[in-house]
Amino acid sequence: MKRLLVLAAVLFAALSCRPMAEEYPMFWTWLEDIPSVDVEAAFAHMEEAGLDAVMLHAASVEDYVKDVELAREHGIKVYAWVWTLNPPRQERPQMLQEHPDWFSVNRNGESVAETKAYVNSYKFLCPALPEVREYLAKKVEEICAIDGVEGICLDYCRLIDCVLPISLAYNYNLKQDTEVWPEYDYGYHPAMIELFMKQYGYDPRELEDPSRDAKWCAFRSAQITEVANLMCDVAHKAGKKVTASPFAAAGLANFMVFQDWPKWDLDIVHPMAYTDFYTMDPSFARDATLSNINAAGPEVTVMCGVDTELGGDPEFIFDKMDAAFGAGAKGISLYTIEGLNSESLRARFKVYADSLRTLRAEGKLPVAPGTAPSVNPFENKSLMAVVERNMQRVIAGEAIHEKSVNGMIPDDPSRVYPALDLTDYTLVKETDRLKVYEVTDRASGKTMQVYFVLYGNLISGWDIRI
Repeated sequence: MKRLLVLAAVLFAALSCRPMAEEYPMFWTWLEDIPSVDVEAAFAHMEEAGLDAVMLHAASVEDYVKDVELAREHGIKVYAWVWTLNPPRQERPQMLQEHPDWFSVNRNGESVAETKAYVNSYKFLCPALPEVREYLAKKVEEICAIDGVEGICLDYCRLIDCVLPISLAYNYNLKQDTEVWPEYDYGYHPAMIELFMKQYGYDPRELEDPSRDAKWCAFRSAQITEVANLMCDVAHKAGKKVTASPFAAAGLANFMVFQDWPKWDLDIVHPMAYTDFYTMDPSFARDATLSNINAAGPEVTVMCGVDTELGGDPEFIFDKMDAAFGAGAKGISLYTIEGLNSESLRARFKVYADSLRTLRAEGKLPVAPGTAPSVNPFENKSLMAVVERNMQRVIAGEAIHEKSVNGMIPDDPSRVYPALDLTDYTLVKETDRLKVYEVTDRASGKTMQVYFVLYGNLISGWDIRI
């Protein structure tokens, strides 16, 4: 509580304030109603932690009706979490059987209906098909007719990841190192190719590297935007608000999954700035939020999605929220309530949430200047502390990667390592997506290469290799 008020006082004294266009719930989470989840207990935990809203996915209208009533009893507003271009698990088998031609195709000509892209659950639809658009519009119309649903949250409104975060790639024995491989480069359905050729007069598959063709990339993003705006229009006509949970930051999202969400007709956006997938440093939530505020239109309320259960210490949630609010986020969405896995942690979270709501009511939410995050890693002391701590682990002979939720082996903060005695960092490779530095630890005599990933003018990952 004390550190929160100090942060708010310092930032408010130094920075300007901007009133919200509309006062939306401030603390959100996601929840999927499936047999293994105790929905009523989850709502009770949300209330205990002081959350205002949930992005809820249910399998049927009947389940939504039941869950909305439960949520109301705990003071939680419900926005329907709509799985769009990646169909919900309940619908996927029948759709694969009845409409295999609806599914996305990669640069090698392989349909995801018949092959695996990273995981079996990635069965994305082609956004250019009229049948797919009609299916999505009807789904949104049906959900928006449910009494008590405040709005919808668009999720999976994208293509399959053309690259993964650098640490997560270790889960799949990949070292993509920012380059787009044909088997993970999607959007090549015949319907997409036909539309593109009519507009531009050439076949992107004939290029040496289609992933770097500006027109082809913009076209694929535009197809996603058209689908998103179709669903926004349906929801708005029903009097519902629309939010979305795109990838962490605007430029990163556009490159990795073709989400040009600043062009979507959104009311609220919850970019998924999951630090444990990217830099492992809470400052990533700040940098992503700065990037998103700069990209969003003035009519869009920018929240920040933060992770509580993706490999890092749940206690870091407070550092992540400080970073996001300090950069100007208007609210927080947690992935997920399960990460607040103790009564004491939920109690601390409620104190934090109530304090921020008080500041908002007083018009004192601090808003940082709209500066862009730095892509110079050496200007980010907290990031470099994380990187150099992992250098110590590597020098000690420890592995830092494993097959896990985020591709990283958790650090044991009680471990003490010899101090580093580093030479200057020397830049040995630089592209538009990557910087690689070489550095030697004089004490151990070990030379390392340190990779920094740059997507959308944002440091979005690192790696250490000997």
